[in-house]
Amino acid sequence: MAPSANAPAQADAKANPLDSLIAMVADDLKAVNRTIVEQMQSPVALIPQLAGHLVAAGGKRLRPVLTLATARLCGYEGAGHVLVATCVEFIHTATLLHDDVVDDSKLRRGRESANAIWGNEPSVLVGDFLFSRAFEMLVDHGDLPTMRLLSRACATLSEGEVMQLLTANDIETTRDAYLDVIRGKTAALFAAAARAGGMVAQRPEAELNALSTYGMNLGTAFQVVDDTLDYSAEQAALGKEVGDDFRDGKVTLPAILAIERGSDEERAFWQRCLGDQDIHDGDLEHAMELMRRHNALDDAQAQARAYVEEARQALEVFPDNPMRRILLDVADFSLERAF
Repeated sequence: MAPSANAPAQADAKANPLDSLIAMVADDLKAVNRTIVEQMQSPVALIPQLAGHLVAAGGKRLRPVLTLATARLCGYEGAGHVLVATCVEFIHTATLLHDDVVDDSKLRRGRESANAIWGNEPSVLVGDFLFSRAFEMLVDHGDLPTMRLLSRACATLSEGEVMQLLTANDIETTRDAYLDVIRGKTAALFAAAARAGGMVAQRPEAELNALSTYGMNLGTAFQVVDDTLDYSAEQAALGKEVGDDFRDGKVTLPAILAIERGSDEERAFWQRCLGDQDIHDGDLEHAMELMRRHNALDDAQAQARAYVEEARQALEVFPDNPMRRILLDVADFSLERAF
């Protein structure tokens, strides 16, 4: 049986909080990984091959780990959360496959993306398979409330991606519009994953809402930090090319802040690069200089810090124990990550 919320963490004292959280749900996560392998199988050989490529690429499995952790936080001692966490991971993996096609990304976690190896069509179709398999598992499990939660999250994810397409190349994009995008395409699944653990444990609505709030704010902070890293991190640490958002014309929070605070000449620069996609050698470096000049990266990080604080406050409804403390630390750690 996996450790309860009141058991001491078995992680190395020097481990970062996310590694400590993973250690606390290690047995559950092994069960999730076994279920992933079982449920990826198909007589169509390309499906497990392509899906397995992305799963094997690593990653912290943060979203399913949230489901496992919140179930244990709520005192759950059964095994039903393993299936739900697997469904969460399948949904996330499917969105990665689709996102890489939409973004024409050639790297995923430092390795060639699936679409770079097999092409766009197989990646989209295997993503569809994973979505379908997730809901097939929930139907077989007879878990209608969780199926409703995750299906709503899937719809929100799709809306967020469409909103991102609509705001791409538009330097008039506002902070509110940007937040709508990232809450849809990223934070909604964090919120659903966190809430799902409480639902498995059949906790009251107040606690479920607290878990949703934690997940939503953690996911929002996570994406803001990710968008900031795109202009400040080394490729080796980030696992993708620095400046991807700039080259793709994505108008993220650091760019929005720099545009708001810039001169007409600077605004013309952003329009040429982000709006018109007319990018020259040295433009990325100039964009990063403008962000430093206007304190855009630091202020974006400060905004992420505010979301982390909201996430922390949401967990106050739960009693103090090692699992709650680790979840609080994970929220703080989201500000410091370089991956």
